[in-house]
Amino acid sequence: MNRSSSRAAMAALSPVVLAGASLCVGAAHAAPATDAVVVAALDAVVVSANRTEQPITDVVADVTVVDREAIDRSGAASVAEVLARLPGVSIVTNGGAASTTSVFLRGAETRFTAVFVDGVRVDSQSTGGASWQGIPLAHIERIEVLRGPAAAVYGSDAVAGVVQLFTRQGEEGFFPSIHAGVGTHHTQDLSASLRGGQGTVDYSLGLATERSDGFNAKPTGNPDRDGYRSHSVSGRLGWKPATGHQLNLTFLDSRQKGRYDGFTPGQDDQTVQELRTLGLNWAARWSEVWSTRVGLSRGTERYETQPSPYETETQVDSYWLRNEWKLGGHGFNLDLERREDHLTNLSTTPSLTRRSQNALALGYTLRAGAHTLQANARHDDDSEFGTHTTGSLAYGYDISPAWRATASAGTSFRAPTLYQRFSIYGIPTLEAETGRNVEAGLRWQSGQNKVGVVVYRNHVENLIDYLSGPGSCINGTGTYPGCYGNVGEALYRGITLTAATQVGAVNLSGSVDWMDPRNAITDKRLPRRARRQATLLADTRVGGWKLGGEVQAVGSRFDDAANRNELGGYTLFNLSASTEVARDWTLLARVNNLANKDYQTARGYATAGRTFYLGLTWAPR
Repeated sequence: MNRSSSRAAMAALSPVVLAGASLCVGAAHAAPATDAVVVAALDAVVVSANRTEQPITDVVADVTVVDREAIDRSGAASVAEVLARLPGVSIVTNGGAASTTSVFLRGAETRFTAVFVDGVRVDSQSTGGASWQGIPLAHIERIEVLRGPAAAVYGSDAVAGVVQLFTRQGEEGFFPSIHAGVGTHHTQDLSASLRGGQGTVDYSLGLATERSDGFNAKPTGNPDRDGYRSHSVSGRLGWKPATGHQLNLTFLDSRQKGRYDGFTPGQDDQTVQELRTLGLNWAARWSEVWSTRVGLSRGTERYETQPSPYETETQVDSYWLRNEWKLGGHGFNLDLERREDHLTNLSTTPSLTRRSQNALALGYTLRAGAHTLQANARHDDDSEFGTHTTGSLAYGYDISPAWRATASAGTSFRAPTLYQRFSIYGIPTLEAETGRNVEAGLRWQSGQNKVGVVVYRNHVENLIDYLSGPGSCINGTGTYPGCYGNVGEALYRGITLTAATQVGAVNLSGSVDWMDPRNAITDKRLPRRARRQATLLADTRVGGWKLGGEVQAVGSRFDDAANRNELGGYTLFNLSASTEVARDWTLLARVNNLANKDYQTARGYATAGRTFYLGLTWAPR
């Protein structure tokens, strides 16, 4: 799609979402609608905003919640594809589901989003940020996305926001399930889970395997299929030794092997991606006023390429102690946290492979009538980097039972990775990337009918980039002359509009993003990020069938920093249908990219055309 047709698609879709917003305002007394992606009921509880359970009605931050039913309906093959349907999120893939994937939250780099799986931080001290392609979607029960900086709560990395992923949880009773599916490109998946509990113990165990022959991800390179194989297991064990006390053990182990086209024509390149998380959490409520949380966790990411000799592994150990006090509408929390990073990089081993960060964080919340206030401050002390202090202040005002206005400001930072500072391409004097964000929002909600608008501005300085070419660096001793340096400055500005309503028997929801992610020094748009994108979702029931449809439109982007190589915009149409074929048996059918649109998110790398999927689930209740 060229620029003119991309604008036409956006122009056609934006009024539909705007019309949905208008319908919402006029539908205050209509039957409640179910948002096709965002599942955030009035009594929903989220943890992303303040790192503890909090009613969504008390949250001032811009948060989206996605449940398992919405994940299944979406037809997504990966966590990143689920996120791409959400407001303010865009993705770039270098090929298929197992290829390198970038997630841009409000246009910010992948490394600026802090990622947790069951509260366990996952990160790479080589490339920076989580390896999205290695997170198995089959085990994810719920996703929370917080847009906006949260470093005052989470520390380093949360410059653009936070993504929390939760695996399946146990509950009272016994609930087994089995799912099998087949799809285009000889895709096959099989998963099984057991969830249950009795008395003081609950548990969950899940197994999943998936394979696909894939498609030719690089048409101008090797004429082969770039498929993948993955195997994963997850588990959760909960124990209540006494009233008010809860102990939880969680784990996830995933291994994925994929093929890709590298730099050598005809070479059968392969990747091995491993993700392991282990967490132990204890929550104690000593009284109506005072409670304590303790967390110990380890997140491990390993990435290897064959036959090219590259292997890197990052291990993040975290220790967290929180005390909370609630006095009427006032809430206080005191956090002590220690994070230890360990990097193993077999191809270019850094001179320093370990570091630690100790942090003290303070938080205050107030809920008084129509007013909500959240204030946070955090001080991080890095063993080899130094100290950094961040803060945030957010305020919400209930104008009426239906209308709410919010405003917030906060600072953030991302510490340079060990590889960026101490490898043969590193500069030990690199400074932290720092951000300053302000935003304001206005939301209307009556039942499940809602409209929201958020305006934001995030200015990031000391942006780290790789300087290539002879003479770029004093210590450019690597195979490719160059090094990392604090040479960039970025400005992420935008407006996000969301809406959901019900028209007859059809539930509608959607979002439109106008973004301006820009290099503040050159005034060029940042690579591979569109200025406009929109999503429209619809679902309904016809007889015994649940039917869903989706339109996703993304504007044109530039593939390079100089803004010379343009990638055309694209519009995707996806359909889904499910029905109960027998007691406890559910059939799901999906068609993605119905129009078989040929498009690219990274120049030279193909994306999947029209794909079909058919799945059968057995889940007795």
